Amino acid sequence: MNYSFIRWLVGWVLCIEAAFLLIPLGLCLGYGEPYAPDYLIAIAVTAIPGIAMAAKRPKNSSFFAREGFVATALSWIIMSLAGALPFFISGCIPNFVNALFEVISGFTTTGASILSDVEALPKSLLFWRSFTHWIGGMGVLVFLLALLPMTGGQSILIMRAESPGPSVGKLVPRLQRTAVYLYGIYLVMTVAEVIVLVIGGLDLFSALCISFGTAGTGGFGVLNDSFASYSAYVQIVVTVFMFLFGVNFNFYFYLTIKKLRAAFGMEEVRTYLFIFLAAVALVTVNLMTQMGGTFGYSLLHAVFQCSSIMTTTGFSSVDFDLWPTFSKTVLICLMFVGACAGSTGGGIKVSRVLMYFKNIGRELRRLIHPRTVTAVRIDGKAADRDMVASVNMWLLAYISVFFGSMLIISIDNFDFTTNFSAVAATLNNIGPGLSLVGPSRNFGDYSVLSKLVLMFDMLAGRLEIFPMLLMLRPATWKK
Repeated sequence: MNYSFIRWLVGWVLCIEAAFLLIPLGLCLGYGEPYAPDYLIAIAVTAIPGIAMAAKRPKNSSFFAREGFVATALSWIIMSLAGALPFFISGCIPNFVNALFEVISGFTTTGASILSDVEALPKSLLFWRSFTHWIGGMGVLVFLLALLPMTGGQSILIMRAESPGPSVGKLVPRLQRTAVYLYGIYLVMTVAEVIVLVIGGLDLFSALCISFGTAGTGGFGVLNDSFASYSAYVQIVVTVFMFLFGVNFNFYFYLTIKKLRAAFGMEEVRTYLFIFLAAVALVTVNLMTQMGGTFGYSLLHAVFQCSSIMTTTGFSSVDFDLWPTFSKTVLICLMFVGACAGSTGGGIKVSRVLMYFKNIGRELRRLIHPRTVTAVRIDGKAADRDMVASVNMWLLAYISVFFGSMLIISIDNFDFTTNFSAVAATLNNIGPGLSLVGPSRNFGDYSVLSKLVLMFDMLAGRLEIFPMLLMLRPATWKK
């Protein structure tokens, strides 16, 4: 284990986070809020150890998969501990476990909250709360890779550990340029949403916070009712951008270099669009027949909620916990399917779901024709056995974490729907669940133990399970 490299990397993460904290500090001063000393303490506590750890570059910069996974998981945990300080020191969230839950939910782009009155927070903390979504959406280590050139080809291990999806590769020969391209696309799309929202009459502060939540597919808002109070224009704009941020970013890269055939030939993107349209149609018809809503009203909220849940953003335009059982079941299915690999969304990912169904089809063909040699093909290319095995093992780990978490939090004696949807909402990085953790409720009633489990789930879901599991394995830490 190359501990010096991990120390150096974590130090840089803390330095970057301290720099990011200067932005809400500036807002605090601008709005005349009394929390500037609290931000200064948080920045000092974050920056001083960060500078000390990053000051000396390790003599041995080589690392392998183990160091990549551990460095990623450890960076996210320490980043979350530091990110919770402004909430805790200011007294706006006086319980540190609750403050940590809120910030982990932010960085992992989950959007699950323990707050019952979001609007009571000062604007600077509302901004920091939403900004954590934007930081975590693309990944702070991907941002670090864009800034710091690292020697050797092992840097891809860090990107793979942090980026959502079963397979991550370079878009261009140099990994640093890949990271720059990804963040460039991410930034341009975020700015575009801010501009469109401001044109629609939204104030700049709200437009920024909403865009951060949309870009990171996070779900933190600045109003207690999430999106119920906003105009149809705002809801439609956010719906479109939620869907766009759930698309594999390789699609946008191919568009920018005018490889249209490669972009529109991505099977995962086509499947993502098909699932979304099918879900919208089913929910719209169900709302019209079961709740008597007009076509326009039913379609607007069906499109918004399906986009929000499938991309694992978690915004809500209505309390969908009051919807018919069929519509809620469709949303639960979308929770698990999730967005595309290589997007900022969570869930199992469309590419994995596509691979699972193709694998089932292959096995059915083999039952009928045992001597037939067939391969699982994605975008016309055969997936190698290692990838198929890795995807299958990921699902086994996912199921194990899911039901293990449900078993532990059931100690709180909440109903099955609450516990099931709470784990689904945190492990898939969605935010709101059903029943006691529905859109109009929060996660504040859970015990400290359950919150710790759900925090683990949020981190595991964002980091694709295995980095967090490796942290719990004693052999991982041996030299």
